Amino acid sequence: MQTVPQKVKHILLVGNPNVGKSTIFNLLCNKNQKTGNYAGVTVASHQGTYNFEDEEVEIVDLPGSYSIYPTSEDEAIFTKYLIEEQEKYSGVIYVADALNLKRSLLLFQQIRDLGIPVLMVVNQIDLARKRGLNIDCEKLAELTGNKILETNAKANIGIDEIKSSIRNNEFSVSETPFFDIPSENLGLVFKISRQINEKNFYKVWTLIAADTYLGKLKSVKVLLNQEDKKCMVPKRLQVQETIRRYQNIDKIISQVISKKPQFKELLTEKLDKVLVHPVLGYLVFAIILLTIFQSVFFIAEYPMNWIDSSFSWLSDFSKTHLPDGPLNSLISDGIIPGVGGIVIFAPQIGILLYFLYLLEDSGYMARVIFLMDRFLRPFGLNGKSIVPLVSGTACAIPAIMSTRNIENVKERLITILITPFMTCSARLPVYSIIIALIFTNGTFLGFKYKAIALLAMYFLGFVMALVAAFILKYFIKNKGKTFLVMDLPTYKMPLWAYDFKLVLRKVWEFITGAGKIILAVSVILWFLSYFGPKDDFHLFQHESNVKLENSYLAKIGKKMEPAISPLGYDWKMGVGILSSFAAREVFVGTMSTLYSLEDDAPEKTVIEKMRTDVRPDGEKVFNFATGISILIFYAFAMQCISTIAVVYRETKSWKWTGIQLVFMSGLAYFASMIVYQFLK
Repeated sequence: MQTVPQKVKHILLVGNPNVGKSTIFNLLCNKNQKTGNYAGVTVASHQGTYNFEDEEVEIVDLPGSYSIYPTSEDEAIFTKYLIEEQEKYSGVIYVADALNLKRSLLLFQQIRDLGIPVLMVVNQIDLARKRGLNIDCEKLAELTGNKILETNAKANIGIDEIKSSIRNNEFSVSETPFFDIPSENLGLVFKISRQINEKNFYKVWTLIAADTYLGKLKSVKVLLNQEDKKCMVPKRLQVQETIRRYQNIDKIISQVISKKPQFKELLTEKLDKVLVHPVLGYLVFAIILLTIFQSVFFIAEYPMNWIDSSFSWLSDFSKTHLPDGPLNSLISDGIIPGVGGIVIFAPQIGILLYFLYLLEDSGYMARVIFLMDRFLRPFGLNGKSIVPLVSGTACAIPAIMSTRNIENVKERLITILITPFMTCSARLPVYSIIIALIFTNGTFLGFKYKAIALLAMYFLGFVMALVAAFILKYFIKNKGKTFLVMDLPTYKMPLWAYDFKLVLRKVWEFITGAGKIILAVSVILWFLSYFGPKDDFHLFQHESNVKLENSYLAKIGKKMEPAISPLGYDWKMGVGILSSFAAREVFVGTMSTLYSLEDDAPEKTVIEKMRTDVRPDGEKVFNFATGISILIFYAFAMQCISTIAVVYRETKSWKWTGIQLVFMSGLAYFASMIVYQFLK
């Protein structure tokens, strides 16, 4: 007998930023969405499904917001979905923060007054108790007329109760509004409600209280006369609403929260005296970063050596056991070294991401935002800009998307344009191989030269981003002034295993994403290097006698040499730079392939061949001047098609996308040329 599938139930997951929504989403849907201890981690809706008692439920995790009135693009995504898609979902799971219940109740009341079915979840209840806060959830349920669940998402407590409540449709719909429309506006609200046939007075109120209501405000204004329009002063109406709501919320809070006396200073307050100190805070941040980069080289050294040996063995094995000919060369000298050239840097990328995730989980990154706000203001940015800038050390694409939580248009545009200067994980393989070639294993104050050099490259990218921001602030006009308002979360023990699982997934995505490009590039490079102008193309019947320097690839590279020789580059590096326009990390794969294709010294590793390679005059190809020139080039060059695409998508402007591409490419070329000419 064939069973009829039940209709999927659609549920929204909403709440303020940094209340644990993404963690609850992951636990409900068994997803791996990244969580973080600062606003703006979720900048677009995420969807996932789960089955519970033969019912399929789709959860949509919306960006965090403090109000239904959007002030930034991520809040606009939230408001648009919440109101315009109301017929598509069955109810809302509203996640409230036990540590900031008063703030959470504002948005909760607004959603309830819109007539949306709501189930409230009070999260982080364990942390509230540790801080001496006792929340009477039964009383809260009575005063709000809503079902209340207690959860500790980090410990997976209360998730089954959420599923059960969704299954039983324990959502509450408002019968009595929390907010009474002011009497002086009632006439206008009533008039509009009749014109647009809307029975919910609060929904009508939002039409006149919103600055821009997703395109609907203009259509409402058409229906009104000049006297009516004079009453529509959005900011004044929003303030009026907020004051009245908090008066009601204060009455609720006084009845549901009791606080035990605190006899000693909390650990969070003790740590913040140092970590957000105007002098010590920056010093601690610098030490933390230097320690991370030291670990990137020290800890990663062992797995990198193992990976290098494994791919060398695999290349030798295929060369020995496959029949001689083009296929042997393609696999042994082209594909395996090319892919191995990227995989070898997976440990370094994983270690860097793991440390960043731990800093986010612990609550420290929120302090970095607070600490950097005053520092970034003179450059036309605010503290929220540090989130995409720090995220850019992983990948510029999600980092640029995370600018949606920056309210000010000018600050958001500047942040988008400067984020690609930050050293992303795609640059890390380039930096690592060049630093390994030109720096010794010596130490300074206990830190390796290589770790200091890597920190310097990250610092250079950050400084250049600030310089670019300082220039841009004079060319991009702005209306109004913004202020950073944020809550500093308590420090928490990171989820070590969960973050490690996320890192493994991110590293695998990096390997598979870059691997596809490397595979294609390796095949193209091999073909162009295997044949030359005097060769024929009987691919599987002919053994090519063309040397690498006489191949088609060499001829292409040598055509580029007049343009790149002032930077200290030979034709091989030119080919590497050309291929890396697809993605920066392709440079390393290209070098691995090119040096594996050479016939001399097959027993040497790729990096040994690069270290001993010399020019016709006997000078080392990868000398100090050339190495620094390459580092400078990749520190400033755009070199990423995907980033260019996402910049256009977020700015909707070919003008600014073009300016960014031309400026970064020109800066990379001339800066690396000047450095090489000075150092040589």
